[in-house]
Amino acid sequence: MTGMNLHKRPLEGEMDPIEIATRDEITAVQTQRLRWTLTHTYQNVEHFRNKCRDKGVHPDDFTSIADLARFPFTSKEDLRANYPFGMFAVPREQVVRIHASSGTTGKPTVVGYTREDISMWGQVMARSIRAAGGRRGDLVHVAYGYGLFTGGLGAHYGAETLGCTVIPMSGGQTERQVQLIRDFRPDVIMVTPSYMLVIADEMERQGLDPATCSLRLGLFGAEPWTQQMRGEIEGRLGMDAIDLYGLSEVIGPGVASECIETKDGLHIWEDHFYPEVIDPQTGEPVPDGEIGELVFTSLTKIAMPVIRYRTRDLTRLMPGTARSMRRMDKITGRSDDMLIIRGVNVFPTQIEELILKDGRLAPHYQIKVRRDGHLDQMSIAVELRQGLFDDSAKANAARDLKHHIKSFIGVSTDVLVMEQGEIERSQGKAKRVIDMRPKG
Repeated sequence: MTGMNLHKRPLEGEMDPIEIATRDEITAVQTQRLRWTLTHTYQNVEHFRNKCRDKGVHPDDFTSIADLARFPFTSKEDLRANYPFGMFAVPREQVVRIHASSGTTGKPTVVGYTREDISMWGQVMARSIRAAGGRRGDLVHVAYGYGLFTGGLGAHYGAETLGCTVIPMSGGQTERQVQLIRDFRPDVIMVTPSYMLVIADEMERQGLDPATCSLRLGLFGAEPWTQQMRGEIEGRLGMDAIDLYGLSEVIGPGVASECIETKDGLHIWEDHFYPEVIDPQTGEPVPDGEIGELVFTSLTKIAMPVIRYRTRDLTRLMPGTARSMRRMDKITGRSDDMLIIRGVNVFPTQIEELILKDGRLAPHYQIKVRRDGHLDQMSIAVELRQGLFDDSAKANAARDLKHHIKSFIGVSTDVLVMEQGEIERSQGKAKRVIDMRPKG
């Protein structure tokens, strides 16, 4: 099966009317909802009220969208400082669900949802799945993790809201993932892109051709991924690979989604989430089209609205195409996980692009950073594709990748090319970077 580029644009009647509204209509909805959100948050969240007073701004000062830039940012540090429930804008008894981030340092960031918030989340996720090519009645295999992580339950509720049949597999148990895909024949899979490739590897290990599986569509998120990885997934599995974006602090998955008919960036559901892009150093807004840090203000969240939340994700805003709402480009990295190696800024996605351009290398890799004396050193472990296990192939691939990284990124690195299966596989978000440098 090919599965790619065979889908027609959905009929307009299948969309929410706001998806094809004019910019003026969208702006009017945003302005009304921003005014409500600012007032609701100011009245009910002491931390936000104090920050507004420190800046000398009040919700009454908001008269148009341009005034939003006068209000303070919210950061992950704000959420952690008010752990666990200090950012809730309703009594805890009105919160029907709590999620928390999977951060590895410090306190987790806690988010809460009212019943109305859960319903809205299901609606924007259903909209995302539909934009990606999913339809009522599809069988959806959810391999995102369930639990405090928002991925599994967010995907689950969205698929059910759309009218799909859900297989709540969760992450891990790769052999069983393959068994269920083979036996149940799902139409859609929702999973991290790195784990999708692990599943494809397992299919091949079992003697199955991934391109013959039933999956026609995958919604991939929870980690940055490149166009090269899209090509890898689509080529091996004969499916459409669609980008999905979200983060727990804003709602979870479903903040933005690519549309299957264009695959040209993620349309942000701007009637629920207002986007800005700022200079990460100065905090000043940058024009649409320029790369900067993505900032979101929720427009309809009740339990825990966020005002100008700094995501640390780097992207740019672009005009709408398949929908009226603006698009965000693929995430190019994060302003807080950028590696600085001897003065050179390095993002893992840059390394990934170079690896995936080399047909000898598999899409499994790990970057290690250490300090040798006073200098930072970076090394990369990557695998050869199956059938290329001779020493000369390893040496040639290592030499070429090292050269390309120096040429295109500007940093020298050690490269270790390993045999297939020697790099530890992820069963969720891939751990691409191991930073062993001393802290502080």
